[in-house]
Amino acid sequence: MAEGQSEVIDGAADVVARLKSRVIEHCLPLWSGEGWDAAAGGFVDRLAGDGRADRQAPRRVMVQARQIYCFAKAAQMGWSTEGRAIALKGLEYLLAKAKAPDGRPGFVFSLTPEGTVQDGRRDTYAHAFVLLALASAYELDRDTQIRAEIDALLAFMDAELRSPHGGFLEGLPPSLPRRQNPHMHLFESMIAAFDATHDLALQQRAGDFYALFLANLYDKQTRLLGEYFEDDWSRIAPVIVEPGHLAEWVWLLRGFERITGCPTGQRRSELLQSALRYRDGATGCLLDLGDADGTIRRDTRRLWPQVELAKAFIAQVEGGEADAAKEARAALVRLERHYLSHPVAGGWYDQFDSSGASLVATIPASSFYHVLCAVTEADLVLS
Repeated sequence: MAEGQSEVIDGAADVVARLKSRVIEHCLPLWSGEGWDAAAGGFVDRLAGDGRADRQAPRRVMVQARQIYCFAKAAQMGWSTEGRAIALKGLEYLLAKAKAPDGRPGFVFSLTPEGTVQDGRRDTYAHAFVLLALASAYELDRDTQIRAEIDALLAFMDAELRSPHGGFLEGLPPSLPRRQNPHMHLFESMIAAFDATHDLALQQRAGDFYALFLANLYDKQTRLLGEYFEDDWSRIAPVIVEPGHLAEWVWLLRGFERITGCPTGQRRSELLQSALRYRDGATGCLLDLGDADGTIRRDTRRLWPQVELAKAFIAQVEGGEADAAKEARAALVRLERHYLSHPVAGGWYDQFDSSGASLVATIPASSFYHVLCAVTEADLVLS
């Protein structure tokens, strides 16, 4: 074991309880308080390093949707008495400001702090998170208006964003290269929407993304997931690998298996083993970027891949893997020690360089979705 990796096991036994307390006592109050713009409405995109809101930063719709998911999920878990109200307040803002404000269907990419259109692109990645937000909010109390918004969003995507080559365009206007990332999050959102509605049509939609994964995104020979593609899903050389996405698909495939019974164990094991090829020897953390030859192309390490690695091991626990629980807790300890040990309670470091220096001065709101999801999964499976 490389230097530094053995120490992260210390404290693993009660790491889930510590992280749950951190989320409840610090993260949720921070992001519903300083992280919400009480004057103009909406969640802020980031906090400064001292924990004060950056109220001048544009408001990405993806971040609005992720924060809605976080507070809806916290309410479902019984972690926040105000979570439901905060999630619905966020959803009201999202629908009022970001849905077709320019008279064209779909959601814009970003808003100004005042709530006007900053970037009017219709981005597929952002729409995946709007669907996740709607599904999470619908699961709170089965509101028929929210269900109608789910159906309207799916109708828009079918009519305007579908690609003749399978899957969805990057957005409107269309652009290249095509990426697996929006499809991964649409897969996630379809699983969540099925969980919320029990609508078999949504289960089938999730199946369409699984089929796309097997046919185009995943290379069975190299056991790697490509990131960038031509319009017809031809791989773009050199094949770039994001280890965090390999881990993220492990968790998603387990979710698909849960809702369909379709066995995914072989592909999950292959993806996880491939992800572990791209670890930092000193810390055990996943690095940001590699290629199909196993070469590290970027030796920085962001927060979100560490969270997804923990979720991948949690998925393997659910799948009956004997040693996965120990690995999941070790990954959570690495997350806690390296990324969550921020002077702002409820904040985090987003990225480090190879020497361990922080590369991002702000505290991005977008990371809360990753952190909260991992801690809820850990509480459900490892506690």
